[in-house]
Amino acid sequence: MKFATCNEPWRDEPIEEVFATAARIGYTGVEIAPFTLAETVDEISAARRKEIVKAAGDAGVEIVGLHWLLVSPKGLHITTADAALRQKTVDYMKKLVDFCGDLGGKVMVHGSPKQRDVEAGSTFDDAWKRARDVFAACGPTCAERDVMLTIEALSTKETNFINTATEAAKLAEEVGHPNIGIMLDLKAMSAMPEGIIENIKRFGAKAAHFHANEPCGKGVGMPLTSDEGKNVDLKPVLAELKASGFQGWVSVEPFDYNPDPTTVAEVGFKALTAAVS
Repeated sequence: MKFATCNEPWRDEPIEEVFATAARIGYTGVEIAPFTLAETVDEISAARRKEIVKAAGDAGVEIVGLHWLLVSPKGLHITTADAALRQKTVDYMKKLVDFCGDLGGKVMVHGSPKQRDVEAGSTFDDAWKRARDVFAACGPTCAERDVMLTIEALSTKETNFINTATEAAKLAEEVGHPNIGIMLDLKAMSAMPEGIIENIKRFGAKAAHFHANEPCGKGVGMPLTSDEGKNVDLKPVLAELKASGFQGWVSVEPFDYNPDPTTVAEVGFKALTAAVS
């Protein structure tokens, strides 16, 4: 099983240093949030992209792909009734696909909850059709760059659109493009009616990526207080993931970076490797 870490906990550090830190801990992959590198990927030159690729290679890690796709530039949205804004969003997502391809990444995770919420005045069905069209419009570019664009189901605390893996899979199926798929997020699945294990059984083989985090948002394996619940038992989770036929990366995605990003990443890596030993 391949373990990666997201770079955004070290968002203020040069990506070269993040690669080196991840490799020192033992990760073999790094997942990049584009907003940590620039406000827009238009600002990242071809030369700089080659530097990033070289830095990852020098450190001995793979660039897995991208997530937090639409944090910047501000205002993008995939379900808005504003057709011009949706087209602007499609255009930028295609640029992200090209950026991912230039870095050698193979997967993109569309979470970005606020940039997909069903807005006032729109119905869920309206939003569904618009999102389907947005993802479909990105399919050909994804195919050209050999990138899988995945739909991430998130909890109702984060968004009012696509809250279950079942919905994510249905949307991907309706898009009907081989480069549009789904991923699974441990935190999000903990809030789904079917639970973590059942969702992995149903969708593990279809998922192109997996985010590991505690249900409360802390990094996997981090000490929890009594009001944060209990740590996820990673052994059955990863065993089921393997049994499902999952072939992608398991990437650590914490939302709490205390006491510091490196400690969180170290604890996460130890927890994951212990769970598969």
